[in-house]
Amino acid sequence: MILSKKTRYAIVALARLARDYGRGPVQIRDIAEEEKIPRSFLENILLDLKKAGILGSNMGKAGGYYLLKKPGEVNLADVINHFEGTISLLYCVSDRTYRPCEFCKDEATCQIRKVFKKIHDNTSEILGATTLNELISD
Repeated sequence: MILSKKTRYAIVALARLARDYGRGPVQIRDIAEEEKIPRSFLENILLDLKKAGILGSNMGKAGGYYLLKKPGEVNLADVINHFEGTISLLYCVSDRTYRPCEFCKDEATCQIRKVFKKIHDNTSEILGATTLNELISD
């Protein structure tokens, strides 16, 4: 799976907000300029993250977006699953978007499924354990 630009921009924007965690809201303009993200695209991404309960916002001159959770509580698996729907390479190994494989005669004995299930599980574990804190640490 290749992450979409939307997902990559979301991760970059979240890392930027994590660096400023506890300092108040950050304006879209500042994030867009510093991270080189198209502003109109970023606005939609941040609104989506707000609807997902990851971000909060304040209106007005001193307004902007901020993390609702501590940076150590936001992991990459949640962000990727939110924007991409799944991190699985095959539907038959997905937790969220499972569909029976049209090629397998028996999922329990399918060696292809077994390999991709291992990839899915390892990837999920790594992304679930990787928080914004890790992205911003030196």
